[in-house]
Amino acid sequence: MTYGANGRKIVLALKHGDRHDIAKPAGRWLARAATPIIDSEMIVAPIPLHWMRMLKRRFNQSALLARELAAEAGLAYCPDLITRTRSTQSLGGLGFEMRHKTMQNAINTHPRWRDRIVGRSVLLVDDVMTSGATLSAATQACLASGAASISIVVLARAGKDA
Repeated sequence: MTYGANGRKIVLALKHGDRHDIAKPAGRWLARAATPIIDSEMIVAPIPLHWMRMLKRRFNQSALLARELAAEAGLAYCPDLITRTRSTQSLGGLGFEMRHKTMQNAINTHPRWRDRIVGRSVLLVDDVMTSGATLSAATQACLASGAASISIVVLARAGKDA
């Protein structure tokens, strides 16, 4: 969906309004939307939050979506396949180049799961894609660890004016 009007309300309710009940139907919807790109051996992984942001927020909305999508699609779910190796400032209000520069080397695969990723397809799940900087950083981390391919699915896509 577009990250505007009702799409924005839904994402913000999940992200900041403690509306975890949104995750189940949204995860089912994402699984249906991703059907053409799903591979039965794919690993589903959420875009991670840095541990400091996780403490503040108490949950990762992308992990809620990814868990539901994986369950609906019958795929392996690995909530900590990738990690934020350093805290980054909020990307809100930053331009395209600054977003990508901020996210450079901020995400890596978890050392415990590096052998699990080699030669496999990964489906990255996030709530919103604006510039693609976070998804790009996660993609690079997975590819550097030997993933065969990366696909992404997001609940909402921000327009060019975001």
